[in-house]
Amino acid sequence: MPTLTLRAAYDGFRVHQKNWGSALTQSWHRWCIRWARHSQRKELRDLADNPHLLADIGVTREEALEQASKSIFELTDLYIHSQ
Repeated sequence: MPTLTLRAAYDGFRVHQKNWGSALTQSWHRWCIRWARHSQRKELRDLADNPHLLADIGVTREEALEQASKSIFELTDLYIHSQ
């Protein structure tokens, strides 16, 4: 009598295996966003000494220094949190 065998939904992957490629891609994307934001905050810190340039972008000196003091790991964007 033949036996019935069940296969996983994805060929080549077992049900309990995690898709590491997708996880690594998302992690890399988040790190790139964090690094870009960190670089922008450093530039903003450099602009804090020039009130004319801050007025052009609509930011006060206190706001600029507050943003510049944030850590690279501090996320303030909802887009990053939702992924």
